[in-house]
Amino acid sequence: MWADEYSIVCFEYPGHGSPEWQGERTMKAYAQRLASLLAALGIDEYSYCGLSMGGAIGMELALLDASRMRKLVLSNTAAVFGPREFWADRGATAMTHGVAALADAMLARWFTSEFAADHVDVVDFARSMLTAVERRGYAACCDAIGRFDFRERLGEIAQPTLVIAGSHDLATTADQAASLAEAIQGSTYMELGTAHLGNLGAPEAFASVVGSFLQAA
Repeated sequence: MWADEYSIVCFEYPGHGSPEWQGERTMKAYAQRLASLLAALGIDEYSYCGLSMGGAIGMELALLDASRMRKLVLSNTAAVFGPREFWADRGATAMTHGVAALADAMLARWFTSEFAADHVDVVDFARSMLTAVERRGYAACCDAIGRFDFRERLGEIAQPTLVIAGSHDLATTADQAASLAEAIQGSTYMELGTAHLGNLGAPEAFASVVGSFLQAA
């Protein structure tokens, strides 16, 4: 759907298909890397859509690359993701036992039990994607997530922003999403009946909401 209307640039996190990234393990550093990539591709202006960690990168990018970012979509994400110790423990588990050791607990938060029962193929796809993640890259991302706290800077985001929440999202709750929308001036808030992966849990609704936002004046 989007490919018919836009040129789409996708990027991969360290260990998630991309080699380990050098430098700081922070969302700001990751956003700087992405801004450099977009500049190298000759992209003068763009809209950005990020889910979960991708949303955190999008918040940083909205300030770092404000002259080129036209619109921002923040889906199933938060200004802070919880105690740094939690993410350090998760990264340590991945390093010791592999990302597969975390898969069952993560998938239970990514999808509702009803969706998982009715869409085994989607859950299997998500599991295969997750278990293919390289442990060092996953631990690096956990480190960056644990360090992230954007609460005091949300008011600096000036781009038109769409915040998408999942009403059954236990990883980044609807209350956390509503806090984003409240702090970002002029933002639009939408809630889908999904868990954490709104784009997979309700793909048609997700695409429609984002598409309408991007096409609006």
